[in-house]
Amino acid sequence: MSTTKKMAGAALAAALGVTTLSACGGAAEDKTAGASDAPKSKTVTLVSHDSFNVTDTVLKQFEQESGYTVKVLKSGDAGAALNQEILTKGSPRGDVFFGVDNTLLSRALDNGIFTPYEAKGLDGVKPEYVLDKEHRVTPIDSGDICVNYDKAYFADKKIAPPQTLDDLIKPEYKNLLVVENAATSSPGLGFLLASVGKYGEDGWKDYWSKLKDNGVEVVDGWEQAYNERFSGSAGGKKAKGDRPLVVSYASSPPVEVLYGEPQPAEAPTGVATGTCFRQIEFAGLLKGAKNEEGGKALVDFLISKKFQEDMPLQMFVNPVAKDAALPELFTKHGVVVEKPENVAPETIAKNREQWVKAWTALVVK
Repeated sequence: MSTTKKMAGAALAAALGVTTLSACGGAAEDKTAGASDAPKSKTVTLVSHDSFNVTDTVLKQFEQESGYTVKVLKSGDAGAALNQEILTKGSPRGDVFFGVDNTLLSRALDNGIFTPYEAKGLDGVKPEYVLDKEHRVTPIDSGDICVNYDKAYFADKKIAPPQTLDDLIKPEYKNLLVVENAATSSPGLGFLLASVGKYGEDGWKDYWSKLKDNGVEVVDGWEQAYNERFSGSAGGKKAKGDRPLVVSYASSPPVEVLYGEPQPAEAPTGVATGTCFRQIEFAGLLKGAKNEEGGKALVDFLISKKFQEDMPLQMFVNPVAKDAALPELFTKHGVVVEKPENVAPETIAKNREQWVKAWTALVVK
């Protein structure tokens, strides 16, 4: 994917000009690590996509308790960051990699860039998120790619907003939906995968033919779709967007509330919960890490209750730890997606390229 893989809040905050806290970037060179008679490095480096974020106080508490100093090396979008680690396999730029998701997981595992490590506290993670039984990667967060709708538009028109993928091809929703290009956008690919999960490898093309006939609009990426074409977002209103349906994230409505000026009493947008594809992000100890012990401690920290409860308002994703509570913003203005569509990572790896090519030929060209 050529666009940055971002969860809704991180991208929306940037679009609204909100500056968020982040750990310091840049990996520190460790000249002594690896020498048997040298002291252990006290610096641990996390390689990540650009959307990684953590509250300063939470990170400093980990540093004080563990004795390690964390450096964060941000490396573009998830696909670009993963490509760099594959190219430097065995001589990684850091100790832990965060941000590979289930759409790219098999590629990472097949290239052997991780050292197996069963993290302390993994038994506290919801079992449905543990996709690698060899523990080469550890699940850290989840987020749902879903169609969002403009509440005011549907109230004014006295039309019920769509709730399922089947709804989107009905005549009352003709010319209302804007989606991102599956070849250039993470949410665009996720929405394509939702259709594969729902209709199967033999049925998704027919579904997209019907969507095309029903006037679906395709744009390059999330920024254009959500902040220019979608009528329900703060950015879309300013840009006079005229599409009341957009592919975004289940966490987008809480973010609209958080950054609204003035802050609204309820979210102006809703989520069609029957249109969703679930993304799961993982972290793994990089093979050849200079500070393997520090890397293990950092992976343990990423699934700790402290980090898991900090994460929703920093990266606008959901925790995977059973005991992590969601902030009130999420519980009041968000939705719970009970049955998102899923496609096995190995199936995605085997078919992703041909699916995207077929989708492009069918919908874009």
